[in-house]
Amino acid sequence: MSYNKTPSITAETINPKVKIFSYEPCGEIVRRAERLQQEMDENPDSLPFPEIIHCNLGNPQTLGQWPVTFFREVISLCDNPSLLDREEARALFSACAIKRARKIVNSIPGKETGGYTNSRGVKSLRQAVADGISARDGYPSKPDDIFLTDGASAAVNMMLQILIRSHEDGILCPLPEYPLYSASIILHGGTMVPYNLTEDRGWGLEIFEVKRCLEEARSAGLTVRAMVVINPGNPTGQVLSITNQEEIVEFCRKEGLVILADEVYQENVYVENKRFHSFKKVARSLGYDEKDLSIVSFHSVSMGFYGESGRRGGYMEITGFGDDVKGEIYKLASVTICPNIAGQILTSLIMDPPKLGDESFESFEAEKERIHSSFWKRAKTLEKAFSSLEGVSCNNIEGALYIFPRLHLPSLAIKAAKREGVSPDVFYTHRLLDATGIAVVPGSGFHQVSGTIHIRCTILPDEDKIAAMIPRLKAFHESFMNEFRGSEPYMNDLRR
Repeated sequence: MSYNKTPSITAETINPKVKIFSYEPCGEIVRRAERLQQEMDENPDSLPFPEIIHCNLGNPQTLGQWPVTFFREVISLCDNPSLLDREEARALFSACAIKRARKIVNSIPGKETGGYTNSRGVKSLRQAVADGISARDGYPSKPDDIFLTDGASAAVNMMLQILIRSHEDGILCPLPEYPLYSASIILHGGTMVPYNLTEDRGWGLEIFEVKRCLEEARSAGLTVRAMVVINPGNPTGQVLSITNQEEIVEFCRKEGLVILADEVYQENVYVENKRFHSFKKVARSLGYDEKDLSIVSFHSVSMGFYGESGRRGGYMEITGFGDDVKGEIYKLASVTICPNIAGQILTSLIMDPPKLGDESFESFEAEKERIHSSFWKRAKTLEKAFSSLEGVSCNNIEGALYIFPRLHLPSLAIKAAKREGVSPDVFYTHRLLDATGIAVVPGSGFHQVSGTIHIRCTILPDEDKIAAMIPRLKAFHESFMNEFRGSEPYMNDLRR
């Protein structure tokens, strides 16, 4: 008997869509950082820096952010419900957390966190989310419009599966963009229709630019179905004005587009003259209801001051869709049975935190203020540091968790990158990592405007790590610029 010795699957025979897209926040820069970490583990003091500082990904707790006490107390009690009736629990947990955990446990099927739930999530937890949205926006929300999900990413993927029928279906996305969108659109067989944010206007969204892109896409035969808006912005850190949001609402209503509102950084606004407003709130304030406009809003427990990235909790609120469409979305959600229960519980808690009069209220608010204040300080420290570098321009960080500075590199550096077969931003970020241990993401991973060079850096490392990394960043950058002006490079004092 002969056997086929050819591999059943090779890089040439996998789904070609997987090979097309890239996801740089977890891409080559991370693999390179892992190799350096292994080298440091095997040969301590072999590299000119004491540690890798991961500024590539929004991963708060890995980078030093403490979990919120109330959230962890409730999760612990829900996972160990036998503690609720033990005397010792009153000494270890706040009465507020015990009360909330008891209420949640009693609402879960079987009163256990290890079983399946409804595919949209436990109804009482969806009710808590809906109530939180109503309180935030001043307009009603219904639990049947809420789908709890394994993070916002799962919700985005679900909606793109619903919207995209073929490559002739287009989705408007901002550039620079968070690559979840371009990757998911490729995987689901659609076409991304990019619109450019305007860097010299603080990464503003110009509605005439979106109109131009829509018209070009339609002229090319595409059916544009939705518009992605990330507010506050990732990777660009801007916060939309309410006037800008009203323009977007009017535009999408007129053009029959679904608004896909990525609102996961809604807790992270750092400027006094702006605040977060959900797109649903803006639409309702303009007098539009579900008959006028379709909106999907995404939120997550991963970011904000919650920082529970690994819990994979999130939700989407779906408005302006018929019951028949919601039924199909429910069917699609059912394929994965249900979202994880810890994420569901945390999602309900971020939308229904302790309130004035609750025992945990003051300590909860103090933790929230401390974390938010630290975010603001770190944002301003990094903004100042990057702006001080030769050949670097940087817009103010208004919100979210990232800074996206623009690099104006010497022509010799751009030529050196070309000789190595990489883009200038990749060349710079790899050199930065090798010299300093600072891992940032090339701007090309976010589809920056052609001809520009950026990097994305998260503000999440704790204040001590940021204080330690800035001298190394400045020394590296000065050395890099001197090297490619033709002078001798120097890399002194990087160990400090």
